[in-house]
Amino acid sequence: MTYLSRTLIVSLLAVCLFSCSESHFITDEAYRHQVMNDFEMKKQQLPKGNLFAVCDDASLSVHEREALMFLYAYMPIGDITDYPGEYYVENIRLSKQASDEMPWGKVVPNELYRHFVLPVRVNNENLDDARRVFYDELKDRVKGLSMKDAILEVNHWCHEKVVYTPSDARTSSPLASVKTAYGRCGEESTFTVAALRAVGIPARQVYTPRWAHTDDNHAWVEAWADGKWYFLGACEPEPVLNLGWFNAPASRGMLMHTKVFGRYNGAEETMEETPNYTEINVIENYAPTGKGVVLVQDANGQPVADAKVEYKVYNYAEFYTVATKKTGSKGETSLTAGKGDMLVWASKGDRFGYGKLSFGKADTLLLTLDKKEGESYSIPFDLVPPVENTFLPEVTPEQRAANTLRMAQEDSIRNAYVATFITQKQIDELLSRIAKGDATQSAVIARFLTGSRGNHQTLVDFLTAAAAGNRLPDAVDLLQTLSAKDLRDVSIEVLNDHFTYSGKGEYAQADFVSDILNPRVSNEMITPYKAFFQAQVDKADAERFRRDPQQLVEWCKKEIMPANELNVQRIPISPAGVWKARMADEHSRDIFFVSLARSLGIPARIDAVTGKVQYLTVNPANQQLQTVDVDFNKAKPMQQATGTLTATFQSKPALKDPKYYAHFTLSKYKNGTFQLLNYDEGDVDMGGGATWSNLLKNGTKLDTGYYMMVTGTRLASGEVLATASFFTIEAGKTTTVDLTMRESKDKVQVIGNFNSESTYLPIGSSEPTTVLKTCGRGYFVVAVLGAGQEPTNHALRDIAALSGDFEKWGRKLVLLFPDEAQYKKFRPADFPGLPSTIVYGIDQDGAIQKQIAQGMKLPNATILPMFIVADTFNRVVFVSQGYTIGLGEQLMKVIHGL
Repeated sequence: MTYLSRTLIVSLLAVCLFSCSESHFITDEAYRHQVMNDFEMKKQQLPKGNLFAVCDDASLSVHEREALMFLYAYMPIGDITDYPGEYYVENIRLSKQASDEMPWGKVVPNELYRHFVLPVRVNNENLDDARRVFYDELKDRVKGLSMKDAILEVNHWCHEKVVYTPSDARTSSPLASVKTAYGRCGEESTFTVAALRAVGIPARQVYTPRWAHTDDNHAWVEAWADGKWYFLGACEPEPVLNLGWFNAPASRGMLMHTKVFGRYNGAEETMEETPNYTEINVIENYAPTGKGVVLVQDANGQPVADAKVEYKVYNYAEFYTVATKKTGSKGETSLTAGKGDMLVWASKGDRFGYGKLSFGKADTLLLTLDKKEGESYSIPFDLVPPVENTFLPEVTPEQRAANTLRMAQEDSIRNAYVATFITQKQIDELLSRIAKGDATQSAVIARFLTGSRGNHQTLVDFLTAAAAGNRLPDAVDLLQTLSAKDLRDVSIEVLNDHFTYSGKGEYAQADFVSDILNPRVSNEMITPYKAFFQAQVDKADAERFRRDPQQLVEWCKKEIMPANELNVQRIPISPAGVWKARMADEHSRDIFFVSLARSLGIPARIDAVTGKVQYLTVNPANQQLQTVDVDFNKAKPMQQATGTLTATFQSKPALKDPKYYAHFTLSKYKNGTFQLLNYDEGDVDMGGGATWSNLLKNGTKLDTGYYMMVTGTRLASGEVLATASFFTIEAGKTTTVDLTMRESKDKVQVIGNFNSESTYLPIGSSEPTTVLKTCGRGYFVVAVLGAGQEPTNHALRDIAALSGDFEKWGRKLVLLFPDEAQYKKFRPADFPGLPSTIVYGIDQDGAIQKQIAQGMKLPNATILPMFIVADTFNRVVFVSQGYTIGLGEQLMKVIHGL
């Protein structure tokens, strides 16, 4: 019997088994058959672990059975292995309940309900019970509203729960965001989409993978109402839809996309269709666009079919891929994008080619695959982002005032919840019981407890139990391996598992903590896996693997089947899930290997810079601990030879030490393209991270191979003067390249970073606030003044002389004093005509003064005044310190150049 005929029989039986009066979840019969085919295929691809048992539940209705089939047909592997089938049945019933009870349930088209209401997953978050919890809280708030008003109301509710804060790339679950009251934009939008879907409103997360005009990205929400998609800033309520702080930058976007669960046949441009999702391009909702056609040919001028074409935006000093396509039989592919420049990279086999495509100016780019590994040269690229073309919907003063009042009330609601977090008094009481006067340990524990926010009780319980067992230092070691986000959402089950079942063996404490005790391997949601593996793995096998970890590598090669195509988003499958399915994408397999090795007492890791899987073992020749690289594609282990890379750089007054991700990056060639080396980026406020001086000035070891260095100077307009340099690292040899930072003599350049979320104390206020809240999105001036000092007096007179220009500019000037005493010396009457856009404040503890001095490499951190022009993307375009002639004119020259 053929596969298709068997599927048709299954579908016919399903129709016969149930009453015709029962409604279908999938009303389009042709689409229903497509889903049945995909579902049967998925079952064949995942034959182990009895993963689809719930689908055979005879009590399911036709609607529930088809909805479940739809979800399972397109789920990534981890969603099948890591969550019980009953979880999805509950979500199906909850989504139907919302559709039945909400007034818009009858007007949402079946296709939109299927793709934008039912799916549980939004991004790469850990799944939870948000739909049930959110519906119970929201249903009475929205049931009497129109769809548009309901969307706005849900966003106000979201603002009551979560406020923005930056964090790492792992996405917290919606309930975890509520628990911690924090979220970066990807988490805020995941949370808001989950809330909208909970009340039956179609919603999707929209990403600009990277901005073209500045080094950042952003995510927000689109929601459907009355036949149209609208956008909103997640957890940032506005009086109307299609309004957010990002209207202006979005108009400069090159690409906005969303990943739609399953096979989706909407009106939007399809960028990619995968076994899990359909990626669609929604840039036309935000910015003027142009269509670019890429033609790929070989060195003989013949079209190249099935070539990989990557569309890249310069961002964080790398050429970042924002879209990937394959050429057709005529060597052609296309993309619609904002009217700016991208680097387009095409490859097939061992050949590649690249070029700049200017959307809206050039319709076609011809690329020849005439480049190959090993060639050494440098090439400049001048990249221009789209121009700003902002459209803002009308908001009345009354609407704005009402919205501002509501947001203040919502801040109070959220702050009241935050006030329930552990207090310093409670921390001190706990430390007095468990830390026994150890000041160093107490300081570390206090930091953990404060950082855990709404998850503090988990840490209190864990630390209290560890202290009772005289193992508090071990507990602190475990907590120190966790990220700030882990502290906020780790469970007691995870902590107890890794605390109890991590065997130290004879390894040094540092190796034990980082490569055995440590529960985190990469960017996954950490789970309790050590007790599980110790129960599953035969003791004789465990001992054999410990004696020779390479045998564990061979076991993984044999037992774990690679299946990248079943987890296209690379959402990490839990280690226990991989064991169950015996199938995983390569990244989840790597995490699985390291987790299994650590569970058996073998130190292992994924190298943070190169991404290589490694284990530690004793070299029998010298009895020293050595690091072994794991390669699941090679028959036997081979240590990668290394060489040294150094770079020369000519220091400049405004740039003495180029910083990784801000000014340059390194990437290694693999399979036709270049993969970024992920060096430490440091901290915006505290400095640190990889720079030319600590990475390349005296040389760094790199694996042999072909590399690309990208450098770039970002101009204030958003334009980039970039250079790509290609070179080879040879075994035992030193390769020297030039780190070239191109300059423009005519245009304002980005010269440093300033954290716009830095806090200061406004005059007349008892509560600190941030520069961002004061100034809103865009450019601003920040200064630290020395009251009564001639350089400061001169600067203020210069600004007063051009008051009209500053008023016309309309942006804030935040003028700070080192302390209250300095402010009291200040006499505004001495400087008549200062612009009304000035905000005065106190630089508490000199934090902003230190940040400017360190970030801008000022030779003396005490000389005042200090002035910078910066924006809320944390870019500094001007700095001045001390006595400066014509400061007002200099500031306005920069401002006009923006």
